Amino acid sequence: MSEGTPPRFETRVRVTSSRREAATARRRPMAAALVEQTGAGELYLRGLLRAQLRLALGVLAGLAVVLGGIPVLYAVLPAARSVQVAGVPVVWPVLAVLVYPVLVAVAAWYTRAATRIERRLSAVARER
Repeated sequence: MSEGTPPRFETRVRVTSSRREAATARRRPMAAALVEQTGAGELYLRGLLRAQLRLALGVLAGLAVVLGGIPVLYAVLPAARSVQVAGVPVVWPVLAVLVYPVLVAVAAWYTRAATRIERRLSAVARER
């Protein structure tokens, strides 16, 4: 290059982040709103907490009906207490065996439902 010709690039540009980091930087305002608990972030968190509380109360109510219904059933129908299978009252296998698979199934369903609620909040945060 000679002295009289201008340089091809007059300014240098320094790249400080990748496209992925730049994309996350654009999404940070919602995340920052959630962390800093600004007005919008507070609304999102309140909605998340309400949805998860509603889910937890629904699960507890369902378990109370199912598990609480077993003793009520045996109290209301005394003949059910005398039913035996292989010489063992039916009450014991129901309480000792059948209750646990129900609890595991409810726990698995609750976990999936709570995760779904959190994913919805994440999707909304990504859209904003």
